[in-house]
Amino acid sequence: MRRLVAFVILMLGTGAALADTPECRPDRVALRGDWGQVQFSIELADTPEERGRGLMFRETLPRGAGMLFVYDHPQRASFWMKNTLIPLDMIFADRSGRVIRVHSGAIPGDLTPIEGGPGVFVVLEINAALAARYGIAPGTMMRHPVFSGGPAAWPC
Repeated sequence: MRRLVAFVILMLGTGAALADTPECRPDRVALRGDWGQVQFSIELADTPEERGRGLMFRETLPRGAGMLFVYDHPQRASFWMKNTLIPLDMIFADRSGRVIRVHSGAIPGDLTPIEGGPGVFVVLEINAALAARYGIAPGTMMRHPVFSGGPAAWPC
């Protein structure tokens, strides 16, 4: 009887862990680290026009939302805040989905380039201060279907 109870507890624990794993969807990105995990509803910016406009001219961004900029291949990426009205955190990740740099608190309207460095495949923009609040830092893993074609650190 003890074995049966232990098995049921183990299976229930496994089911809870699976339920806590966010599903892969094009309109969501999940991040996880030793601090736990969080997900954001996102808009995808995967064309030159969409990446060029980004979040410009927007007055608000819901707390659980963001924009995921996706490049055709890993490259050096640089951003600025021209015509951007919302303070943002920028999370730069490589082809595997591993965060390589976080820029916190980008200042609205600032024309100073914000460098992600070489090897950037995606950039996630979220409201300023959320990266620190959740513990998002270099080494954090990102999950989204765009990483499926490569060596994903956290596959879908």
